[in-house]
Amino acid sequence: MVFWISLHEWPLLGPRPFVGLKNYVSTLNDHVFLQAFSFTTRYTLLVTPSIFVPAILLALLLNRRVMGISIIRAIYFTPVIISFVAASLMWRWIYNDLVGIANYLLSLLGLPKVNWLGEYPLLSVIIMIVWKTVGYSMVLLLTGMQSIPAELYEAAAIDGAGRWIQFLRITLPLLRPTFALAVTISVIGSYLGFDFWYVLTGGGPEYDTTTVVLWIYRTAFQFFLLGKGAAMSVFLLAFLVVISYLQIRFIRTRIEY
Repeated sequence: MVFWISLHEWPLLGPRPFVGLKNYVSTLNDHVFLQAFSFTTRYTLLVTPSIFVPAILLALLLNRRVMGISIIRAIYFTPVIISFVAASLMWRWIYNDLVGIANYLLSLLGLPKVNWLGEYPLLSVIIMIVWKTVGYSMVLLLTGMQSIPAELYEAAAIDGAGRWIQFLRITLPLLRPTFALAVTISVIGSYLGFDFWYVLTGGGPEYDTTTVVLWIYRTAFQFFLLGKGAAMSVFLLAFLVVISYLQIRFIRTRIEY
């Protein structure tokens, strides 16, 4: 249906003439859409490793059987169950220039206040996203680690392999299917990011933090260009299908114990 809409001029009321590929040509000539696509790509390239480095470290630390470990895992996972809108409103208060806790902590260190969302919007959002989603990636990686047979580590230890060698030669190779899934989900989620950008920055200043989905929303539901918004959605869908296929093809390999 979205593809069908993209081939028409689609006002809320009135006739809906067929225009062929006009909306697609208009999309490719839309400098804000191209800028939003570039910004979303840069954000995805920065936020993905920012999530997975601490997620792997946490999974390694929590992959053990000690008293109270389930409670610690639950604590790290708690931000995941909070909605993005609620989390964004909370972090908007944290970043507040006057009463935010971020600037309060800086003042305790004798540092000047920072206009977080005005001067460093990308960094501020990445910090919030890492806090919000690292627990989800941690659980996926932890599940993958626990599915690796313990006999492999025992055999490696007998052969004299230390923990670092075991991690490089056993954990990482056998974790690739899980890692591929987690990275693919993270990349798709980054490109589809909307609600937290809408709440925290609104796409500004100017269009500097406008993401692809935020611009699709404005095109379709604020400017009422539903046909063009649908064409943008088709472009985004096609891109995500290709990039997801390439990620899984590149990262995932056949596993042999």
